[in-house]
Amino acid sequence: MIRTTLTAAASLLIAVPATAQSIQQDDLQGRYDRALAAGYQALFLCSATANAERNGAARDEDHVAAWELTGIQQPLDEIVGELPYQMARYSGMSDQINGTLSHVAVGWSEDMPPRIAFTNFNGCSLLPIGGGLPERRQIPRPVEVEDDGWSIDDTVFDGQELVQAAFGSAYGEDARTTGLVIVKDGVIIREDYAPGFGPDVPQRTWSVAKSIAATLVGAAVHRGLVSVDDSAGLGEGEGDPRALITIDQALRMATGRYSDTPGNRTDPLYFGGATVEERATQWPLAHAPGSTWRYANNDTLVAIRAIRDSFVIEPPSSFFRDAGMMHTVAETDWQGGYILSSQVWTTARDLARLGQLHLDDGVLADGTRLLPEGWSEYVSADSGPQPEGRGRGYGAGWWLFNDHEGVPANTYAAQGNRGQYVVVVPDENVVIVRRGEDPAGGSGFDIQQFTADVLAALD
Repeated sequence: MIRTTLTAAASLLIAVPATAQSIQQDDLQGRYDRALAAGYQALFLCSATANAERNGAARDEDHVAAWELTGIQQPLDEIVGELPYQMARYSGMSDQINGTLSHVAVGWSEDMPPRIAFTNFNGCSLLPIGGGLPERRQIPRPVEVEDDGWSIDDTVFDGQELVQAAFGSAYGEDARTTGLVIVKDGVIIREDYAPGFGPDVPQRTWSVAKSIAATLVGAAVHRGLVSVDDSAGLGEGEGDPRALITIDQALRMATGRYSDTPGNRTDPLYFGGATVEERATQWPLAHAPGSTWRYANNDTLVAIRAIRDSFVIEPPSSFFRDAGMMHTVAETDWQGGYILSSQVWTTARDLARLGQLHLDDGVLADGTRLLPEGWSEYVSADSGPQPEGRGRGYGAGWWLFNDHEGVPANTYAAQGNRGQYVVVVPDENVVIVRRGEDPAGGSGFDIQQFTADVLAALD
């Protein structure tokens, strides 16, 4: 009896510190969420503003707040937009630099420095939590805005009812469409935007960047600098099975590596100011490489890291210029690592260029080849393990629309968070781009049905 009493008392003593520790953890998580929210706010204010101005356009701070800083994932949605911020511009420099955005600082804690996103050659980068503005950094170079070269014929396709439906709730109860571009036979036949957006106003691609990443890998393959069967460069030495992971497996979400959240949300990298090298490379295996499909931001980051030496010869900016994607910027972490799983800013027209390049098997209108012959077939082939229960297959950085009535089975698409889509329909020589700022966890936008309706209207 005495022993029972002592045991119960001992259990009570153990439980008290555990409860206190749980409260402390909750407090710590709340503090971390505020830091992430401040990083999110700083980065989006910086990128939306600086990248629009880079294109000769403009974004009003209230407009950014209304679109990019609302409807985001919890618990950040309740914090972002409510934090104090300062937008600093250059002064005392050359006439070309004065007035351009320097950085954005967002306060989040009385005992810590603000979160800072700063401009550089490649849009904006986010400093780590607690990090101060570097004394020496790249000053953004003025960019001469060039004609994007698109032919436009708005007499081919009316589609007014479809467009009204797309900007309304017909394809998603709470969908928020910001832009539409439809291309047929290399000509823009329909183009529409929400107020405050337009042909020169970029948005973040989110995971459409994964398809851009696969395209950059293709460019490196075409130049003979890498093979998709090469090691992705993981592992810590001889005997580490991660060294067997290939670039192809990374592009196909088949590395077999563990991830702590569905999709490897990578919030520490996206909003915390961590680096690609810190967050993307160290995960251990959970399955044999090539055996299992699991959507993971880190896999795309690893594929790009594997070709980083090729960027010395041709950085992403050079490829974008060659491809006619004049308003596209691939942003980096604060140490220069490309965050090509999400952090690309571009326009709807430039995304149409991406789709058209794949329709044309990597060849420009003047005959210049940028991608290997057959690359479009490679990225749209379901040669790796496939997702289950999604109604869509997966290629190499691209989703496969292989099971929807009214859509040809060889249709494939780039798609990203908040409703970013680039649909490539080889059988109809059509590219459909839809940009949006759909609320996280909402209805989304039914891009497959919209594609079917556009194709039916074109018949």
